[in-house]
Formats: sequence, C-alpha cells, structure tokens
Amino acid sequence: MRSTVFSRRPRVLVLALALALSAQAVTAQVRLPSLGESAVEDITVGAERRLGDQVMRQIRADPSYIDDPVLREYLDSLFQPLVAASRQRGDIEPELDRQFAWEAFLLRERTVNAFALPGGFVGVHLGLIALTTSSDELASVLAHELAHVTQRHIARGSIAAQRNSMVSMAALLLGLIVAARSSNADLANATIVGSQAASIQGQLNFSRDVEREADRMGYGTLTAAGFAPQGMAQMFEKLDSANRLNDSGAFPYLRSHPLTVERISEARSRAMFSGGGKGAPPLRHALMQQRARVLMDSDPQTLHRLVDQGTGAVDAPLRDRIATAYAAALSASLLREHASAERLAAATLALATKAEPREPQAERDLQLLQAQIRLNAGQPSAALQVLDAITVDARGRAPLLMRTQAVLDLQRSGKGSPDALRAATESLQTWVTDHPADAGAWSQLAATADAAGFKLRAVRAEAEARYASGDVNGAIDRLRAGQAAARGAAGQDFIEASVIDARLRELRAQLRRAFCEARASGDNSGPPIEGLEVRDCPR
Repeated sequence: MRSTVFSRRPRVLVLALALALSAQAVTAQVRLPSLGESAVEDITVGAERRLGDQVMRQIRADPSYIDDPVLREYLDSLFQPLVAASRQRGDIEPELDRQFAWEAFLLRERTVNAFALPGGFVGVHLGLIALTTSSDELASVLAHELAHVTQRHIARGSIAAQRNSMVSMAALLLGLIVAARSSNADLANATIVGSQAASIQGQLNFSRDVEREADRMGYGTLTAAGFAPQGMAQMFEKLDSANRLNDSGAFPYLRSHPLTVERISEARSRAMFSGGGKGAPPLRHALMQQRARVLMDSDPQTLHRLVDQGTGAVDAPLRDRIATAYAAALSASLLREHASAERLAAATLALATKAEPREPQAERDLQLLQAQIRLNAGQPSAALQVLDAITVDARGRAPLLMRTQAVLDLQRSGKGSPDALRAATESLQTWVTDHPADAGAWSQLAATADAAGFKLRAVRAEAEARYASGDVNGAIDRLRAGQAAARGAAGQDFIEASVIDARLRELRAQLRRAFCEARASGDNSGPPIEGLEVRDCPR
C-alpha cells in the first residue's frame, strides 16, 4: 500500500495549482478580445509552457502518475479529436499550437477530478473515469478543460492579479511543492494564502465568467468533434447529485469548477436543442470504466472482491456482465492468479462476441487484456500469439508496447530472435518519429536498442525520454554520455553520433533561450543552469 505522503501529495499539488492557477478571477468574453492582448504578452506562450513543464516534472516523478497503455490510448482517442476540432474552429492560435504540449495524462487517484495546467497539459484522475458512464460525459470534461487552455485562462488570470506575475507564480509553485511533500494539506493551503496574499486572494475567487466561457467553448468543441452534447448536461447533473449525497471531499472538481444553477440550466438547454453525436461505442467505455476502477485501488481485498464477482449475475444486461468479467480478469492478473485471469478473460471475450451490434474496438481491448495477462504470467510467446491475432488498430500504441515487452522478455530469457528484436526496435523508432513526446515509448526504445546492440541509439533514446518528461538537463547529460561513448569506441554508428551532436547543440540552445527569456522577464526563481550566465544573453 502506498504511504500517506505519496497518496496525498499529488492531490494536494494538483488541487492547489488548480485553485491558484486555473480558477482565476477575470472578466472574460468569448475569445477574450478585450482583456488586453498586450498584457498576455507579459506571460509569453513559451513561459507558460516552461511553467507547465516544471509542474509536469513533479507530477511524472510521483507514484500516482500512471502511463497505462490501454487507458492512455482510450483517453487520447477522446482528447485528440477535441484538440483537432478546436483547431478547425480557430480556437488554437498558431503559436499556441506550435509550443503547447496538447497532452492528456492520468493520475492514479480515486477522487473525481480533472484539471488544466499551463502549457497545454490536462490531467484526469482515474476516479473521474470510474464515475462516467459514457464517453460523451468524459469528453465533455476534457473539452471544458481544453477551453481553459486554448483561452489561456491561467495566464490571463495571473495577469489580472499581477502584470509581471511569472516570479510570483514560480514562487507559489515551489511553495506548493514543498508543502505538498510534507503531506500536510493545511500547510499547502497556508502557502496559497500566505504567498503574496492580496494577489493570491484574487486568484482564489472563482470566476463565473471564466467557467461560463469554458462551458461555451467546450460545448462547441464537443459537438464539433462528434460527441453527443447531452454528455455535458449529464456530467453536470451527475456531479451535482453525487456531491449533494456525499460531501466528503471526494469531488475536488467541484471546488475548482463550482457548479451553479445557471451553468447546469445552460447545459440542459443546449442539450435540449441539439442533436445527438457519435461518441464511442458503449461497451468500450464500460470496459475502460472498469479498468480505471481496478487500477485506482489496488488493495488486495478490493481486487479479491472483484474476482469473486466473476462474470456477474446471469440475468444482468450483457454489457454489464462483460464489464464485470473484465474487471475480474484484470484483478486476478494483478493478484497473480494467472489461471483464473486467463479463464475469466476467455469468458469475457466469448461474451463480447455475442453482443449486438458487435464492437470490434472493444473486442480488441479484450484481446489486449489477454496479452497483458500472459505477459504478467511470464508467457511472452503466448502473448505474441494474441497480439498477432489483433486486426483492429494493430499498430496502435498499446499493442506496440506490449509486443515490444514480449520480445524483450523472450530476449532476456535466452529464447529471443535477433530479427524480432530488431523489428521491434525499428517499429518503436518509427513510432517515436511520429510521436516525439512519448516518453514511455522512448524508454522502451532505449531498452530494445541496448538489447540489440545499438548502444548509441539506446543512449539517445534515454535522452529523448528524459526530454519528453520535461527534464532538459537530464537529456543533455545523456547526450554528453553518448558523445563520450562515440569518441571512446571504434566502429560506432557515425550517423547516430552525428544526430547526438546535433541534438545536444539544439537542446543547449533551447536551454539558453529559456534562461535568457526568464531573466529578461525578471524571473530569477528557477535553479541556476550550469555554464549559463546573464552575460551569455543577447542585449
């Protein structure tokens, strides 16, 4: 079981940041044209991204951060269409599009929460996924948070509190991190109130205008992406009802995004006069809902209870029986009850083939569950057989990472094929070329490249994994190690060595630009950067 420090720290950090940065007191209109574009320039897009990277470094290092390939793939299947729709609507300006991350990520937290961070990051607690009953409901929350990002509510709100606010925001951030590490929620709250009290107090006053704008923009994005507009109204009603029945603090989303009668009424009105949307097939969301429930609470007693439920009541709706069996199979695998997990997974897939209409994407997720169970059981060859049988989106991230893990396991057991290892390495290389911000894929590429004997490629992949996680200095250290390895060994890949040299120059230049921009704006809160001084910046 996780310690109290680890279980509470991300929640305190995220909630405090959501309160202090996201829920700003600012008078907003659609597209906010009159708020003062020159004021926004005081916090540049690059500075906002750097602040987001600083927060994400802390979040990714926390045990509550989870990169589950299957759930992450599902989250991206909802979030990325929303980002694309927002682009098509003209809500994302070109500079914002280039510099922001547009990344949704998961936290292994049971609380119902989602939040936007500076730089285009949107976090989702597993508790939120477990609460939703349709993809439209979950997508409505993502669309709302995306609107906070595209309208730059964080930057605008901090400007409303203080024009030159990067210093105060960085100081507040560091104070929150220190307070969160103490596992003392009261200390974190005191930090918020105590850091430049007048400015922070203004930030803590919730803005109905900002929330209404995020609702309006989110609704437009939601429908443009093809989701049912009723999802937003249903989510509001569910949150309102759940919070009235249970005011135990399990719904932090309502503290950073307070519901009002007006907001709920507007959502209902929009849904009433709107048509339907495609959304995602209901069975797939039911499976991901159960996956979130299992992963957010890995207590053995809870897992045993889920296993005991098996395939559910025989008179229950087929979709519910499939979802219940999915949760039971995954729980059995986590408990290392491999035979039971295999049996339950097979029964689940058999049930899914009886669903009308058939849902190929859900059946694919059930095949991925079978592959995961076999990997956990130490049966990589059997896992590859399942992965080979997948015909729907077989080149997706989840099957790619599972296949690579199976190949690595075979290699480590002495039963691997050099050709299979080389093919897995090349597949990962192709993937990261198209998805350069995928830290998990870069890490796995480092492992396969090292096992295949591509030492320089492995070092570079390690560097890119650190860079994708926001650790620029760590990436530079690994690239320097790659340079040293290239100089010290004969027969190294000249092309890979050249790539490392070029990438190192690029990251050093990037670090210098960030250093100079921060110093030019008066932000001296960041740590010193080795080898860089103010005199290195152009005047």
